[in-house]
This record gives sequence, structure tokens and C-alpha cells, in this order.
Amino acid sequence: MYTKQEIIIRSYREGKSQRQISRELQISRKTVRKYLREHEEALQTAVSEAAGRTINLSRAPIYKKAQPRTKIKLTREVESAIEELLEKNEQKKQQGQGKQLLKKKDILEALQGQGYEIGYTTVCNYISQKENRQNREEAYIRQVYRPGEICEFDWGEIKLEISGKRRSLQLAVFTPAFSNYRYAFIYERQDTLAFLESHVRFFQTIGGVYREMVYDNMRVAVARFVGRHEKEPTEALLRLRGHYQFSHRFCNLYRGNEKGHVERSVEYVRRKAFSNRDSFADIPEAQQWLETTLKRLNGIRQQGTGKSAEELFSEEKALLVKHPAAGMICSEQVQSRVDKYATISYRTNRYSVPDHLVGEFVEVSVHSRELQIYFENRRVATHVRSYEKHSWNIDIEHYLATFKKKPGALAGSQALADNHYLGALYRNFFRDEPREFIELLSYCREQKVSEEKLEESLRRLLGTSPDGVSVEKLRALVGNTPTVTPSRESEDKISMKAKEQLADITRLMHQTNYNGHHQPTNHHIQ
Repeated sequence: MYTKQEIIIRSYREGKSQRQISRELQISRKTVRKYLREHEEALQTAVSEAAGRTINLSRAPIYKKAQPRTKIKLTREVESAIEELLEKNEQKKQQGQGKQLLKKKDILEALQGQGYEIGYTTVCNYISQKENRQNREEAYIRQVYRPGEICEFDWGEIKLEISGKRRSLQLAVFTPAFSNYRYAFIYERQDTLAFLESHVRFFQTIGGVYREMVYDNMRVAVARFVGRHEKEPTEALLRLRGHYQFSHRFCNLYRGNEKGHVERSVEYVRRKAFSNRDSFADIPEAQQWLETTLKRLNGIRQQGTGKSAEELFSEEKALLVKHPAAGMICSEQVQSRVDKYATISYRTNRYSVPDHLVGEFVEVSVHSRELQIYFENRRVATHVRSYEKHSWNIDIEHYLATFKKKPGALAGSQALADNHYLGALYRNFFRDEPREFIELLSYCREQKVSEEKLEESLRRLLGTSPDGVSVEKLRALVGNTPTVTPSRESEDKISMKAKEQLADITRLMHQTNYNGHHQPTNHHIQ
């Protein structure tokens, strides 16, 4: 617009020619002639010369755009053919054939096979425009939630350092829609047992049940897709519904905003709990840290209501469905045979049982965190569940009977290697006395002496006799009951009683001297 104004001013005010203006401004004479002609037309059409001059000088130049060329090849008939092929892709998605979809190049080949002369770029542009129209920003409908009605559930991945090893764990998060009261549990993986146990723990913690639970299309909740919008729940979800009497609802595909409370909660809890600290000794310590963080978050006042999640939850807690008298049992029952190593195998990992059960069938109750092994309705072993591959989980007490027969097998055994404390105790003090060490372990098992008690006795023995550690001395210390330190009140009573007795004796001695008798000797005083 500045150039346009300069052309008009230099022509009308300074009287310069078009050639001179073109040379000074270094622009084409055609441009100069065009702006001068437009200015003359504006002066002729305006009511007054001053008004026409002002309007034209303040109006930005307008450039004529070329008319878009019509797409000769992309006819309506071709668009309909492309639409049909895209519809086939949608049908394949619903049938679970997501890896057999037609790509854009396949669509081009199909069109050319039908006799249409069209290019690859034209097909790509049309499909992209269609996808952009479908992916436009949608409108959200604000919801009003009633207390005790809806609770949302979702999984989230967290990466923590457990015992010095970086591990990928799963966060099971519950968020009621009304109060935003957040609760979460840490699990090893997103399996059915963790799904069941997380619900049992949550309902037991809050002391009630929400009327409706909302899930996305997670595999532990959705067994299969029946139609475009219908999903069949898993047996685990049906068991939960039957026991706790709640209804459920699934979100549509790729519509996480339909359960936006828990979607935000997963990110919020993960960030607040583990952004500053992500190293723990074990998972229970991480869970305790998570619960402390959640308690703090639930106490923060929310915008809008001015109340904390804890306060809002206390309002809806009385409106929850009553919790059943007993919680649902969450376990998987497996029958297994004990092999020659006195172990059973579950998902590539081995777990030991007492050695006299070799060759027997045992019942295994699998939980998300532990395995309980039963023989003839009696529990014979309990192990922390391992989520590694091909690991051996050995309890040395299960092999004591075999070690008594084969003491030479103790030094290189997996059972001793897995127990760091007992292994160090054996190497430092009983390397040449395996039989005595086995007898000590047998005694501790019979007397139910823990490793902590054994370690305490060893420290006491090393403090009094550092060079004389033996099985007999350890057994003597382990078998002794700890001395009970009398309370302060007991000490005061004894002191007062002793003073009273001393006063009686003193009075008796004075009375004897007064009567002329001999003073009693010390061995007469009781």
C-alpha cells in the first residue's frame, strides 16, 4: 500500500511521468499505470474528489487470483469408488483385520483396475481431505454427576528402580466422577488377577461399591467385539459384577475423553508421585509412598467447589452400595506335579516344596503377588510370585531332609546360593562342618526361630567370643528366652521394700543393745 500511495502522490502532486516514477521506485510501468487508472476511476465514482482521493489512498491493493482449475480426473464417480474402498477398510477394522487394510497405493491400483485414469497424488489428497474433515474438533458435552453413581478405572505404566534394577510396572487407578477421589495400586502387569484384586482392594478400602464402573477397551475387561459398538465382557468382569452388584459401561474406540476423569488421574498421579522419586527398595515401599502421595493430593481443595476430594468423597460415601459381607477371592487354581528337584513350575518359573513331595500332585493357588501350594488340603509352601523368566525360587528349609543324607551337596546348592545371609554364615563359620550347619537349620525350623533371631544371636556370640562360633553356642543363645527388663515402677517398689526391711533390722539391733544382748551376726539377717 505504501508503493501505491507513492505512485499517486508523485504523479498528482509532483507531476512526474509514469516512466520517471517507474525508474525511481524500481517497479514496472504497468504497475504504475494500473494504480493511476484505479485512482482515476475512484475519483469519477466518488461523490467528491476529496472523498475519492482519501478512500483510494487508504485502500490496500487487491490482486486478482487465478480461478482454481477443475479436477478433471477426480469425478464424482471416482470419489464414490474411493468411498467404497474406504468403507471396506472400516469393515475390516471391526472384524479385527486391522493388518489387512488397503493402503493408498492399493486403492490406486484398485481404481486403475476398474478403468479409471487417476494419479497417486490425487488419491492421497482426496483421502487426506476426508480424514481431516472427520478429525475436526468435536464439541464436548459437560456432564453433571451424582454422588455414589460412577467410578472410572484405567491402567497406566510407570518405570521405577526396584532394588537397583529399572522395571516397568503398572498402575491401577480408580477415580469417582463426582469427588475426583483418587486411589491407585501398583502391580507387575495388566493381567486378570491384578484386575480382580485391584477392584477387591478398592471396594474394601472405601467400604462400599459404586453403581456403575466405566472402562475403556482393555483386554482384561473386553472379551471380544460383537458388533460396531457392542463389546462382550470377560469372565473376570462378569464375576466382579455378580459379586459386587454394579453395572458397567465401555467407552467407544479411541475415545478416552469419555472417561476423562481417570485419563487425567493416571497422568496426574504418576507425575505427582514418581517424578521426583522413582527408586525404592521393593514394591511395598513404592506402594506406601504412593498412598502417602494420594492422601496429600486428595486433601487439596479443588477449583470450582472449594472442597477437597476427601471432603466430597465423605459426602458420597454414605450413598454407596453396601459392601458384601465377604470380599471376592481372587486367585487362579492350578494343579501341578512336583519334579525331581522338589519344585513345581508355573509360567516358566520354579517354586520349591518340601522334598518328601517329589512325584506328588499339589494344588497351587496363584495370586497377583504370591503362590500358595497345598497338599491334601494343607498348605506346605508359600512363595512371592516371580514375574521373571526361568527363575528358581528356593526355600532351603524344604531340602533339610535331603541335606542330612547328602551333606556334601549343600555347598554348591541353589538353595544356599539364593539365601545370601545363610550362605555367608556357612562360608564364614561352617565351611568344614556342613552336618552341624544342617542340624542348626533343622533346630531353627523345629523351634520356629527366624533368621532375624539367628542373626541377633550370632552378633551376641561374636561380641563375647569372636573366635569360638559353634553350633552348640548358637543353639544355646537361640534357645534362651530374652531377659525381661523390669519396669521403673517395679524397681521403685523393690527399693521401697528393701528400705522398710533395713529399717526393721536397724530397730531390732538397737533394741537388742539396749537389753544387753549380743548384736546378731550378718548370717542371721534375712
